Amino acid sequence: MGSQEGITLIMILTKKEKSSLVGMILGDAYLQATGKRNARLRLEHSLKQKKYLEWKISLLPLQFQGVKHIDRIHPKTRKKYSYVRAQSDASPILGKMRSLFYPYGKKQIPENLSRYLRHPLGLAVWYMDDGYYSNRSHDRSVHIYLGKVTEKEAHSAREAIEKRFLLKSTVVNKKEKGFLLYFSPKETKKFFSVIQRYVIEEMRYKLPS
Repeated sequence: MGSQEGITLIMILTKKEKSSLVGMILGDAYLQATGKRNARLRLEHSLKQKKYLEWKISLLPLQFQGVKHIDRIHPKTRKKYSYVRAQSDASPILGKMRSLFYPYGKKQIPENLSRYLRHPLGLAVWYMDDGYYSNRSHDRSVHIYLGKVTEKEAHSAREAIEKRFLLKSTVVNKKEKGFLLYFSPKETKKFFSVIQRYVIEEMRYKLPS
């Protein structure tokens, strides 16, 4: 069955679609197990990023259950906040991706990431989710937060981006915040030349003005 699922993944998802899915998983998406072989994709964003969420849905040939508006009360501040959520139907394709990115139940960056992150759209989605542009006069640079991954995982991310997109970065340990990838001003210019065409209007605030 494992090999059959792998074939299904390749047949159904194009390189562009697979890369966009991987960018979502590396960023803010969550893959929820729904049995031994299936999983579903959950996407959540702030209310002001609803169009971004809808755009993400449009990238994938998956069946989604619509976009839901959810209100919550913060347990500490007691302030109300709102966000939007979209959840896909369960699929063995997503189950295969969960086994890759959640081998022990916790999200991690696989060593062979470059096999899956092969199209710049995936890098663009990852950046729109977890990246930011520093506009300081002495250091105009891109950063992609990786969170609390291991140093080995951080280097897997760095190596995948360099291998696929010829973009060099440095792994930086932010201690309590985890690791991030830092792109020098020179590499930042190259970075934006790779992803700029895929950044939608609602997220262009993450590009240089």
